Amino acid sequence: MPEAAGKNRRPLASRDTGWARRMAAALVRAKASPDLISFASVPVALVGAGALLALEAPWGPLLCAVMVQLRLLCNLLDGMVAVEGGRGGPTGALWNELPDRVADSVLVIALGYAAGSPALGWAGALFAALTAYVRATGGALGFEQDFSGMFAKPRRMFVLTVACLIASFQPFWRDSVFALDAGAWIIAVGSLLTCIGRTQRLAAKLRARADGAEATAATEAPARDMAP
Repeated sequence: MPEAAGKNRRPLASRDTGWARRMAAALVRAKASPDLISFASVPVALVGAGALLALEAPWGPLLCAVMVQLRLLCNLLDGMVAVEGGRGGPTGALWNELPDRVADSVLVIALGYAAGSPALGWAGALFAALTAYVRATGGALGFEQDFSGMFAKPRRMFVLTVACLIASFQPFWRDSVFALDAGAWIIAVGSLLTCIGRTQRLAAKLRARADGAEATAATEAPARDMAP
């Protein structure tokens, strides 16, 4: 695996599991395009969002929870096919990001509407996109991308999945519908805090790099003055 690709990949334990490797190997043998796998996450997210909004519990929330996991599976396999499978192309980094942002936004916005708080869904989607923006900005500035934080994508999708599973019990437990509202709040606030944390770490890296450059310049200046 190329060093640059490894530095800019989200660390995932599932990448080292046997089932994931077998699925990725099968896709490589089928000559599947990693870009198309990335794009597949968008219609999967749309199905999940539509189910959450259009179908009554338990089927709507349950189907959405399944689609969230399929979306994450697309996000896992596209990178494995591209990097470990050697099928990555020059535009892979672009198409790895754009469908991901769309899928993320579609699901989080749908959660807000399903919870009866559209503004909360839009806010959560905005903050989630900003966490990715700060991460990508750090990479563009020459640093290793920062995937850390309280609510990076895997945790956002975990909360969404749990909220949907709890909400699926609404026919039997009426108060379970509030799980969607709680999930929307947790994702919005957690994503905002993650964005703030990543921004602070990136700012610290920029200051450290500037201080290092100044120290290097100060060290080299006497040597230049002493040169014949």
